[in-house]
Amino acid sequence: MCKRAVITGVTGAVGMALLEKYKSEGWEVLAVCRKGSARNSRIAPDPKITVAETDISRLDQLETADPKPYGVFYHLAWGGTFGAGREDLALQLENIEGTLKAVTLAKRLGCHTFIGAGSQAEYGRTDAVLRPDTAVFPESGYGMAKLCAGQMSRKACEQQGLRHVWVRILSVYGPYDGAGTMVSTALRRMLQGEDCAFTKAEQLWDFLYSADAADAMYRIGQCPVHGRVYCLGSGKALPLKEYILKMKELTGCSAAVKFGEIPYSSGQVMHLCADISDLTRDTGFVPATGFEEGLRQTIQWMQEDFRQQN
Repeated sequence: MCKRAVITGVTGAVGMALLEKYKSEGWEVLAVCRKGSARNSRIAPDPKITVAETDISRLDQLETADPKPYGVFYHLAWGGTFGAGREDLALQLENIEGTLKAVTLAKRLGCHTFIGAGSQAEYGRTDAVLRPDTAVFPESGYGMAKLCAGQMSRKACEQQGLRHVWVRILSVYGPYDGAGTMVSTALRRMLQGEDCAFTKAEQLWDFLYSADAADAMYRIGQCPVHGRVYCLGSGKALPLKEYILKMKELTGCSAAVKFGEIPYSSGQVMHLCADISDLTRDTGFVPATGFEEGLRQTIQWMQEDFRQQN
């Protein structure tokens, strides 16, 4: 068995957790990072990790000095995941093209399997529990691009003779999470003793800890089934308000947490929950970390990150 993997977009929450998972299993990893990103310093030197920097638009041109083939290729890299970038159609088109270039790179590196990171945004708004066969009707440019990238990369993999798996990720939180996510923003403000304003937070939401997301992705790589689409979440949904109050409790925040101060957006998703039964059946994946424990670990990482920066 070839114990060598490639991960693009490795410096995010899922990527860093997946990198740690593969390290713990004794694999060699080619960690592909955005050229010049300050986040690349997150990757600690390790003899089993090779860091390569490039832009998503040049993935197919990436050169490596090691001639030995890799096995599993994870494509997590994506631009414009937050804010206005989600509706930047030119940027989202670049992401689709970058995904196809990632397939080309996977083939050149000798990989047998391509695993891409999709999104719950591919579904649009629905009250249904999300399954691989749930109707897709994306409303954002980001969701449209993810859906297109998943479908086109599957076709490209078939043309190149690679297995293809597409994983529609819901809401992942944990160390190295993006600064613009709700969990990261709220935790940082609470830890700094600042007031926090939210919507009414009535949404039913499914959160998954990053180490659990990485475990699922690792398991998919060990037994990939071509053409599979998986939904990746905890499989449980609670009112968003309950998650926020738990964050306030664990941070010891005495500042005000104000619900209803921010109006819902016009396209607000009010129900988000994954059906992970297919994923569990195929890989044995079951989330191991409850929200409270995941928060404790995330808070501990944030506090250490604060100390290192100050």
